[in-house]
Amino acid sequence: MIPSRNIVLVSLLVLAVVSRFLPHPPNFSPVLAVSLFGGVYFANRWVSLLLPLAIMALSDAFLGFHALVPVVYGMFVLFALTGRWLKNRLSVGTLAITGLLGSTAFFIVTNFFVWLTSGMYSLDAEGLATCYIAAIPFFQNSLLGDAIYIPTLFGSFYLMEKSGFVPEQQVA
Repeated sequence: MIPSRNIVLVSLLVLAVVSRFLPHPPNFSPVLAVSLFGGVYFANRWVSLLLPLAIMALSDAFLGFHALVPVVYGMFVLFALTGRWLKNRLSVGTLAITGLLGSTAFFIVTNFFVWLTSGMYSLDAEGLATCYIAAIPFFQNSLLGDAIYIPTLFGSFYLMEKSGFVPEQQVA
């Protein structure tokens, strides 16, 4: 029996998010990969945007929410929308570029808001530079996480489609 495409999609997303609970370096996360994956593979726009957010909100309920949740979740929505745009442009190259640009955008935007709202840095160019410099180790972990999670999610699903384990048509 061939499993439903949607069951496989949701299962891959859940496995990626479960990895958030395993010991890992800070910012080594499936977040960008999950959002892109949902955007590419869920045919229903609302499912593609809301399911990754719902999964992240559920895991954050256990891991803890923070002041930047609106910014971080907004980035997830942006990545899911980027995934929807990638649907007909999907290739190893576009995924690699999107992963690199996505990690960089996440780094720039979230650390800008850390600088702006945390009170840890002076609100001038020097404080902003200090904030970005302090965040470089986290950025390195984000890049590494994306370099692992993006090919794992997309590659696993591609292989399942090509082997006939998952139907190639989009249903949800």
